[in-house]
Amino acid sequence: MKNQLKKAAILCMALVFAGCTKGKHQGEAYKPLTVKRGNIQLTVLATGNVQPNNQLAIFPSISGRIEKILIKEGDTVKKGQELMELSSTERATLLDEAEAQGPKQYKHWQKLYEASPLLSPENGQIIYLPTVPGQVVSTGVTMMVMSDHLMVNTQVDETDLAQVKMNQKATITLDAYPNQHFIGTVKRVSYFSILVNNVTTYEVDVWPDEIPSYMRSGMTANVVFNTSEKDDVLTIPSEAVQQANGKSGVLVPAETKGDAPVFVPIQTGVTDGKQIEVVSGLSENQKILIKTFSVGQLDTTSTGTNPFMPSRAPATGGTRGSGGGGR
Repeated sequence: MKNQLKKAAILCMALVFAGCTKGKHQGEAYKPLTVKRGNIQLTVLATGNVQPNNQLAIFPSISGRIEKILIKEGDTVKKGQELMELSSTERATLLDEAEAQGPKQYKHWQKLYEASPLLSPENGQIIYLPTVPGQVVSTGVTMMVMSDHLMVNTQVDETDLAQVKMNQKATITLDAYPNQHFIGTVKRVSYFSILVNNVTTYEVDVWPDEIPSYMRSGMTANVVFNTSEKDDVLTIPSEAVQQANGKSGVLVPAETKGDAPVFVPIQTGVTDGKQIEVVSGLSENQKILIKTFSVGQLDTTSTGTNPFMPSRAPATGGTRGSGGGGR
């Protein structure tokens, strides 16, 4: 009886070993792909905020009352353009008294004592207009704020800064209008670093080539800097590239059906993270393989159990003595 049990155990162990060996070499699955020509664009991503390149707060030259506002928020104005009509404190008092005496007196003194104009000091856009006609103001009150040009101020990681150049083109997208894209140009690359979340960054200002009507100061913007582009090059997915013996390469189907794939060394070029350029080693329309998964491989860390090995009884609050079993 003991000999029969011994033979059965040896046979079972042989079967288990044979099954594991088979799984180690079989069950691998591959996905076929074709080498194609395409374009690879290298980019640097950054986020920032819309802000004026320069902004100017406009104060009244005299204390008094606002009679007329001749512009509205968002208007583009020119240097020397009249923005408001102001009455000094004396004129405002005189006009109020004349108005009480009748329209004729009011018109007389209004024409005789002209209002003081508030002129635009520069060309620009009115981005803030907190005042209203009839408001009494002093020389320290901000009448309005104007900007010369809206742009996007971004922070670029120091590791990407070498790829960003002056006059380089970039694509801008505003969070408020995610489906609208417009082109800008790099106008400033800061020489002074800023530490953001323990990462060294540099400010890069991007000026829109044409400012869209919906662009507002303070908006969050995403900027894609177009660093370089390669057109009509051989490309494969980055995941297809493997390393063997210190060389980069890919797997190609074996000439004999059923044989293992063959490793072919290749020379790679630029990559955008998803696609990679193939400089040499492959040709257009050539088939390559990407290993997707493998099954049945020998795994010493598996949590599975061997049905021919004795199993441990689950704990029930106590332990079983080593000498408790009978023969």
